[in-house]
Amino acid sequence: MSLTKADKTAVIAIWGKAATQADAIGAESLERLFASYPQTKTYFPHFDLSQGSAQLRGHGSKVIGAIGEAVKNIDNIGGALSKLSELHAYILRVDPVNFKLLSHCILVSLAARFPADFTAEAHAAWDKFLSIVSSVLTEKYR
Repeated sequence: MSLTKADKTAVIAIWGKAATQADAIGAESLERLFASYPQTKTYFPHFDLSQGSAQLRGHGSKVIGAIGEAVKNIDNIGGALSKLSELHAYILRVDPVNFKLLSHCILVSLAARFPADFTAEAHAAWDKFLSIVSSVLTEKYR
């Protein structure tokens, strides 16, 4: 799967708006993930997962920071996220399904925050983009 020029334009346009709210979007996406898929909490036994906690906000910031790196390196997402892929595969051993679940939660957060901009085309582009990010993060599992 690859992004078309139109996909890249749509992803970059939404990111231009989302970047200013990145930390809040990250925390909100994780809150959605933990509320909708409580089994994902098992990877964070040492975190305070209550809404708005400093640890939740901090990890949300890291997650969205990685998304920002992927956007910045949209033509080389694999290279940009290689170290993160190794971390999740070899050290954290996160179930690969969780990346898809989190991607869905990020899509919902973006759609909720930017309804006028999150057109069907933008949604499709972001879905494709986040699928590529998820694939990169799970490629070391194989």
